[in-house]
This record gives sequence, structure tokens and C-alpha cells, in this order.
Amino acid sequence: MTAVAGLVAIGLSVAACSTGGTGSRDEGAARVDETAAAAPSPAAQSSSGDPRSAARVDPIALLKADPKIGERFKDDLKPCVADSYPVDASYGNLTAGVAPDVVVNVMTCGDAVGIGTYVYRKEGDRYENVFMAEDAAVYGTIDRGDLIITKQVYAKGDPVAYPSGEDVITYRWAGNRFTQHDWVHNDFSRAVDGAVEPSPSEPAEN
Repeated sequence: MTAVAGLVAIGLSVAACSTGGTGSRDEGAARVDETAAAAPSPAAQSSSGDPRSAARVDPIALLKADPKIGERFKDDLKPCVADSYPVDASYGNLTAGVAPDVVVNVMTCGDAVGIGTYVYRKEGDRYENVFMAEDAAVYGTIDRGDLIITKQVYAKGDPVAYPSGEDVITYRWAGNRFTQHDWVHNDFSRAVDGAVEPSPSEPAEN
């Protein structure tokens, strides 16, 4: 974990794609007045309906309108190329809401390192931020109704492409907030996939 701060610095230095977030983490529900406006979309699709017909939202609009996200982060959220932002969006049923929930992941442009994961739940005609994790090398996914947060773990000297391990944390919606359900830590081998470069051999003596 000693190199996490260094990795955050890498993310901050990537041109036009760095985060200025506070690095805080909120696993609870947002207040009712802290809602992010969604981009114009058709009427909400029932969570029990066909997910393929679920209305899509503009993840950039969600982030920009979210009062829980720092202004510096919003200012730094710019396209990497043309109008292509380093943002992924996933749709699924996490909170048994009236419409599919939206998981938004923000990454750096250069290394595609995750720097923020946000979950939005439909409340009336708006989307409410109900989970956020702003950290180095974080990424969120949906797995059969669970929110899966993966965090890469770096030891001193680890290159960005080869972390020493990862934490996989499972969250489930309970009442009006996400609670941690499971945690798994994986240590990666240092002898495969080029993670460790062989030391140069000593020259033979004549």
C-alpha cells in the first residue's frame, strides 16, 4: 500500500484526465438534496423489465451535476481524444429501484487506471449518488445484483501494469444504503507476465 500515494500522483499528472477529488469514500446513501441531474431520457424503465430496453443516461452529465463530487475533479474531467471521455457506464439492478442503476467508472487517459467509481439510483426524474469510491486503481462492476469494487494494490517499486495484488469487495443494497458483504484479497505472482525482469548476468571472467 506504500505506493498508492505515488499512483495517485500518476493519475493526477495525466493530461486532461486527472482527478482533483478529495479521495474520500462514502459507502452510504446521499442526502435527498444531493442529487445529480440526468441527461434527458425516455420514461423510466421498470427494474423488472427488459434490461436491453433500459433508458441510457449521459454519464458525463451525471458526474458534472453531482454535488458530492469536487469541483476540481469536474474541471479536470475532459476528453482524451475528440469527444471521447475516459468513462465507462454499466446498467443493472442493484437497489431494486424503478429503473436500472448506473455504475460510472472514471479512468486516466494514458494508463486507463481507475480513479473513481460512482453509483446512481433513479429517484423521481433525477439520479441520486448512493455510492462513491475515489481512490487509486479502483473499478466497479455489477455481478448478479451485487456491486463489486476492485482495488489494485501496489507495493514499492511496482509498475502501473503489474500491481502486487488486489482487493475485491462485494457490496449489497440494504435498506437505503450499500453495506459490505464480502472481501477477498489476491496476491499476484511476481514471476509471470513480465512482472519481474530478470537480473542481468555477470560477465564471465577470462
